[in-house]
Amino acid sequence: MAIEQVQNLPQQYVTDLGVDYGKQLAGLTSIPLDTARLAPQVAGQDPLQTQAYNLAGSGVGAYEPYLTQQAQYSGPQAYKNFESPYQQDVINATLAEFDKQTQAGLTGIGQNAAMSGNLGGGREGVQRAEYMTGQDANRAFINSQLLNQGFNQSNQFANTAFNQQGALAGNQLNQANQLQDFQTADINQLSRVGGFNQIQDQAGLDATREANRLEAFEPYERLGTYGSGVASLFSGNAPFGNQSTVTPNPTPLQTALGTASVLSGIFGGGTQSKNPYSYNGTYTG
Repeated sequence: MAIEQVQNLPQQYVTDLGVDYGKQLAGLTSIPLDTARLAPQVAGQDPLQTQAYNLAGSGVGAYEPYLTQQAQYSGPQAYKNFESPYQQDVINATLAEFDKQTQAGLTGIGQNAAMSGNLGGGREGVQRAEYMTGQDANRAFINSQLLNQGFNQSNQFANTAFNQQGALAGNQLNQANQLQDFQTADINQLSRVGGFNQIQDQAGLDATREANRLEAFEPYERLGTYGSGVASLFSGNAPFGNQSTVTPNPTPLQTALGTASVLSGIFGGGTQSKNPYSYNGTYTG
């Protein structure tokens, strides 16, 4: 017995659309996206912001060099920076003149001893020793006075320089304080305008990124719309114009059952049959 199956097949154009969609989907998804064009970007610092930053740092610590130099003019060695390079020459010349006068004094003692007939005697020796002791003490005193005079003068110069540098540092600090308000106003204004520009630049970068994204995904969105339409056609939302009846070939079991049914019809299949060729178990020859 043949079994009939009825199938509702889509129209040919729907099938063709499905095949076409599959090809486009495979081709589109095989192309990698340029993710670099879609990566987020951060706008750089605006030139006005850079100017504000530099202006903010320009007045900071302007007085520090004066304080550093001022520190060089304090302490036990500060006077050495102001010593006269000719101080030792003056000392040497002064002591040389003193030694010359000392020698003249010794000569006078010898002449006096010769005139009195004591030349080379003990009295002359005592006079010479006493004279040299006094002269040595005078020489050391003169040397110390000259050194002390040079020290006092150098130290005075160091103190003057220390005070001057302190005054300069104070003036710089005062000027920095006076300029701070003006600089703060300029810095704030530059920062605001530069910030606005940076925001605008960032908006431009974001807009470019969004445009790149739309461009990159437009084929996918278009193909998605295409695929939704094809799926709608296949789901039965569109009319199907073709119907076909499929009669499959009978199986061996179906063939055997069909043959038995035919034979049963021919031979009656029982005692109630009207078939003249039926057999009821009794021979009537």
